[in-house]
Amino acid sequence: MASRLPALVILMLALSTTLPGSAQTQPATPDVPAIERIVREYLLQNPEVILEALETLEKRRNENAQDIAKAAIAERRDEIFNDPDAPVAGNPRGDIAIVEFFDYRCPYCKQVVAPLAQLLKEDGKLRLVHKELPILGPDSLLAARAALAARKQDKYHQMHAALMRLRTLDEASILKAAVEQGLDAGRLKNDMQSPQIEEILERNRRLARTLNITGTPAFIIGDALVPGAIDLRTMKSLVAEARAAKK
Repeated sequence: MASRLPALVILMLALSTTLPGSAQTQPATPDVPAIERIVREYLLQNPEVILEALETLEKRRNENAQDIAKAAIAERRDEIFNDPDAPVAGNPRGDIAIVEFFDYRCPYCKQVVAPLAQLLKEDGKLRLVHKELPILGPDSLLAARAALAARKQDKYHQMHAALMRLRTLDEASILKAAVEQGLDAGRLKNDMQSPQIEEILERNRRLARTLNITGTPAFIIGDALVPGAIDLRTMKSLVAEARAAKK
């Protein structure tokens, strides 16, 4: 299959200069309809060539996106890994940080909660940096505000876990979950309107745009940007690569 795409290019070039009936010593005017018919017939007989071309294009796009992401990570490293307003789980002084951009309404974000918890349990040298990125509507924004407001009552992690378990994220459900986690619901509701919280969320949005993060979850581990839900084995592999790169 690998030789078919170049062969197609060669065929097209040959047809553009040596169509039947043309003088071999004079440049011929390309018979575009004839070329199109032959190319179409070739592709119909070898449709895998189209798939090969699309796969090559996607690979190049991914490589380019990773190069751009690495440059952005290097430029914004302090904001990504050391923002004092970003809640941190695991070991605050860990040697490797995992940064997660997430949305409380995102089913894939909920899917990675268990493997992340298991990873932190097994590896005591990891920091998990939380970046709320509410992109799935008003309820997402409400939940993100509630989680960040819970920090003022030293209950961020409890609220974070509770919100990840909730299926409904309206105000009543969120405040009920807050009470169940021992928070003062009235104080929480008031703190959710803090301009500081909106500033944090806006910084996260700007950072996500810089990194070309368009969905959740998205992880930064070392110099790698990893979009989408990943399993425990992949997490461990990426952490190992990040540690090896530091040596």
